[in-house]
Parts: sequence; structure tokens; C-alpha cells
Amino acid sequence: MRFLLYPSSSNISRFNEERTNIGLFAASYNPESRFYVVHRCPNVRQSSRFGVPPVHYIRDPTATLNTLWGRLLRKNSVLATCRPLLHIYHIALVYLWRKLDDTSDVGSGSANDDIAVEKVQETSEKEKDVAYDNDDILELATQLDPDLNPSPGALTLEEDAAGGMGRHLGVFSCTLLIVGRIIGTGIFSTPSSILGSVGSVGASLMLWVLGFVLSFCGLFIWLEFGTMFPRSGGEKVYLEAVYKKPKYLATVIFAVNAIVLGFTAILVAAGHTATPWVERGIALGVIFFVTLLHGLTPRVGIVVMNTLSVFKIGILLFVVVTGWVVLSGRTHIQDPHQNFRNAFAGSSHSSNDYATATFKVLNAYAGWSNVNYVLNNVKNPVRTLKIAGPLGLAICAVLYLLANIAYFSASSKEEILKSGVTVASLFFGNVFGKQAQKALTVFNVITITFAASRINQELAKEGIPLPFGSRFWASNWPTGQSPLPGLIIHLIPSIIVIIAPPPAVAYPFILDVEGYPSQIINLFIVVGLFWLRYRKPNAVRPFKVWWPFAVFFLAAAVFLLVAPFLRPSNGVGDTPPLPYYLYCLIGIAVLATGVLYWAGWRVLLPKVFGYELVPRKEKLADGTVITLFSNQKVHKE
Repeated sequence: MRFLLYPSSSNISRFNEERTNIGLFAASYNPESRFYVVHRCPNVRQSSRFGVPPVHYIRDPTATLNTLWGRLLRKNSVLATCRPLLHIYHIALVYLWRKLDDTSDVGSGSANDDIAVEKVQETSEKEKDVAYDNDDILELATQLDPDLNPSPGALTLEEDAAGGMGRHLGVFSCTLLIVGRIIGTGIFSTPSSILGSVGSVGASLMLWVLGFVLSFCGLFIWLEFGTMFPRSGGEKVYLEAVYKKPKYLATVIFAVNAIVLGFTAILVAAGHTATPWVERGIALGVIFFVTLLHGLTPRVGIVVMNTLSVFKIGILLFVVVTGWVVLSGRTHIQDPHQNFRNAFAGSSHSSNDYATATFKVLNAYAGWSNVNYVLNNVKNPVRTLKIAGPLGLAICAVLYLLANIAYFSASSKEEILKSGVTVASLFFGNVFGKQAQKALTVFNVITITFAASRINQELAKEGIPLPFGSRFWASNWPTGQSPLPGLIIHLIPSIIVIIAPPPAVAYPFILDVEGYPSQIINLFIVVGLFWLRYRKPNAVRPFKVWWPFAVFFLAAAVFLLVAPFLRPSNGVGDTPPLPYYLYCLIGIAVLATGVLYWAGWRVLLPKVFGYELVPRKEKLADGTVITLFSNQKVHKE
């Protein structure tokens, strides 16, 4: 099947001739790229010329293209969006295209005027090297419209994915990457604190449902961005794609937040609190072990990660099944339904309580965007992301809701509130023992660190000035396959927090501080989604979130940012004696530090010392391509 693209109106006559000779049926003009798009009709007589069987398409070139959005087009997977605009048809192709520089074999036409792109069917091993996945259309769209390149250093999709282990993660591994990240200590520790915040079993369960809905809305937003820009880095990439000016501002702000507060996810997974020195030593050993596992033996780390993710699913399934057995009345528990009668009795009426509890629920669901951080390592990332994202989150959401029902059936409301941090001590701990629960925290660290290192590596690739230089932090040293330096960035602050003997309030306070700027970033991303749709309505979007989902996520983000400043009913937050609003102010201060760092690097120092930053690309020994900056002296006339 062949697609011919004509970039100028001078070829209209040739287009008409080609349509007559080879059975092309329709043309459209995109004023942004100045491309005429023509497509071959089904024609048995001509099909042998292309070596492919005839495929059913709409034959009438004068048909209203609105109808093309429907069943026939989706069935044949040729066009992504077709919409009339000022009576001009805009068509974005989402098929397998050959790259622009791969068209020298086209026999006719001027090299400057004609671009032919061809999807070659994989009928033999010899032809596999010319078949492309969905990334080619996105890479081509970036070349045609440089404004769609999210990298401020102008790294192409191919350059950004260079180096390391290449694309080796499939649907199975990506699904388990999400499941393994989400299922952690949150589902075993936070139900009691959430119940304590909202005051009733019914309100607690409703918050878990709300967290499920919000997580899916967020997932769909991240899917639209992730399929548009299939690069590692997650929020970093999407902020850069939307907020291009001032240049590098979004990158630096995200980098400061990720480096200063990103390690808290590892502490959550490690279950670290203000503990005796023996347990701190164990926590240090876990973090060092996982860092070396992913940094020196990445393939072994992936196998271990997948195995443990399956094991964690099995653990939750056991909890769920046991809960149903309890509800059936076949255990020694006298009244397993007591918590579900008058379930909303005692519910809190404070918005601050609900906002704080919602943060904890969302923290328990955190991880649905895990694949977005490692897309450079994903095979056919667009297709894989669209399958693994919803599948992984759906598995966790169903298990979470059923596990909460199991908790409330096995223990009374008073027992759960008295259990403190770990409601699992009433259920999970009694079944598996405390040592098994500690082992679960190790499993979660393995999953989290895999994605965290890729984020740090992507930040270093953009040339942001870091100690010891960007080359080291962006590299896959020492194996050439895995970014050990990116792991070290999170290892250092984790060690400091574990060794320093903070008061008991410090640990939950650090977690609250991390959650607030994350919500600010989420707010800017969903606003950026609408802004990008307005600026680039015809950009290629292999997945498009339904706008009410995005609006709901936006409203929730605004609420979660405003509600913590409202005075709680008891006058204090969940980290007394610290002021209830202090973690919000510190979170904002962290992002403001990023603004100051950017201003010093990009504006103040160049102005004071009379130089300008000139970017250049450099390929490291392990194949990684990075952006570096040279200070070029400005000569005043």
C-alpha cells in the first residue's frame, strides 16, 4: 500500500495523472504542512503492482469526510482524524510511514517537490528493516512542525531513544511495571489513616472510588500526551511540549522538584520512619541493593521486577478471597457486616480532612504513569501504552476496592483506627507475618527505582548544569545498558534522610511536601492539554481523552491545591505541632527555587559575564545523545 504526499500546488496536474493511472481516489490539503494526501482505491488489476491485496476503502472522493471518522476508517486504521475546516479537509495519517530521508527510491518527480512514503508489508525477513511502527508518523510530524518537538535541546525521537538497552519492554512487562509500582505499602498502611481523616467507613470507601476515577482520568490525559510524544520522562516531556517559553523554564522547575523531592517515593516504598538504627541499616541495605541491581544487572532487575509484581497481585488476591470468606460468615468473626450498617455515621464535614485523605488515596494509586517515564525502552510504545496503562490500573483499582471491603469485614472500625499506620497488622500481618510485610516494601523499591532513574537521565540529557557535568548523569555508565548515575541522584538524598534521626513527624511531613508540588505539576499538564489542542488542533493524536474527563481532573486538581489552606475542624493538620498549611508553602518554595535556578543559569549569569548559551549535540560512548551548552562570548559593537 503506497501513500504519496505532494507538498505544493504545482503538482496538481501530476496528482490527477497519478490518480488516473494507479487508482488513487481522494486528496486532501493540510495548510500547516502544505501536503496533498492521496490514497489508492481498491483495484484488483493494479494491486499486483504494489504487492499487496486490495483493501476495502470508501470509493467516492467527493463524500463528506465527516463520515470517514466512523466505522470504515477505524476498521482499516488509515486515518486518525478527519475534520472539515473552512471547507478544507485536514487529514492526519497514523500508519507506518517511511522516513523523509528514505524516499530516494521514488522514480519520478522532483526531489524538492515530491515526497513518497511507503508502508512495506512484512512478508519476509529481508523486508523487516523497512517496516516502521507508530513512532514514524510522530517523528515525521515533528520534522514537519518543529514546534511539536518537546525537547528544548531539539533531540529527535531517534536521538532521545539512543543508547542503553533499546526497546525491550512489551505489553506484559509494562503492565507489570504499573501494577508493581501501584501495589505497595499504601494499600496495606493508609486505610486506617484515611478512615481516621474522614470518620466513616462509607466516606472512606467513596474516597477509594474517587481515587480510582481520578486516576483513570489522569491516565487518559497522560495517554494522550504519551502517544503524541513517546519519549521517556513523563511530565518533563509534556511540560516542555506545552510551555516552550521561556525556554528551559519548565525543564528546570521539574528537575528541581524531581531531584529535591523525587526520593520520597523510594522512602515510601521502603516503609522508612523514625526507627532504631538496626532498621535504618536494613533500609540502607535495601536501597543500595536495588540501586546496584538496576544499575549493574538491568536485565536481571527486569525479571525480578516482573516476578515480584505477579507475587504482589497474588498477595492482594489472597486478601480479597479471604475477605469474601469472612463475609460469608464461615469464620470466627461474629459480625463481618457491622461496618457496612450506617456506613456514613460519623463522617467528617471538613474539606481539609477530605483533601488530606484524598492525597493519601492518590498516593496509594500512584504509579499509573510509570510506563510514561520509560517509553524509550518500550517496544511499539504507542500501542503498548494504550494497552498496558488501562489494563494495569484496572487490575489495581479492582483489587484495591475489594481489599478495602475485606479489611472492613475482618475488623471493626475501632480496631482499624487503633491499628495506627498499618491496618495490615490486623489482616495482612496476621496472615503472612511482619517479616513478609517488610519484604513487600523491598519489592516496591525495585519497581520505583527503575522508572526514577530514567527521569533523572532525561533531565541530564537536556544539558541542565549539574555537579560533575551532564555527561556523567546522562550516561549509561558503567554497563552501557542502564543509567546507574540516574539512580545515584535519588540514592544520595535517601541516605541522608534515613541516617539523619528526624522526629517522628518529619517523615509524614516530607511525604505531604512531595504531594503538593506534584498536584501543581498535574494542574499545569491538564491546562497544557487544552492549550495544545487549541494551538495544534490537527496534530497527530493516536489517543484523545474525552474532554469531560480532563475537566473533572482539572477541577479535582484545583480543589486539592486550595483545600489544604482551609483551616481543619480541629485546628491542626495531620503533622502537629507543625502548621497545617506549612507543607503547601514548602512545596511551592521548591518550585520557586527552580525558577530562581533557571533565572541565574539562563538570564543573570549570561548578562553579568557577557556570554550566550549555544547548544550542541554530543553522542556519548554508550550511544546516548545529549545536549550540551557552550558559553559563547558576546562581542559588543
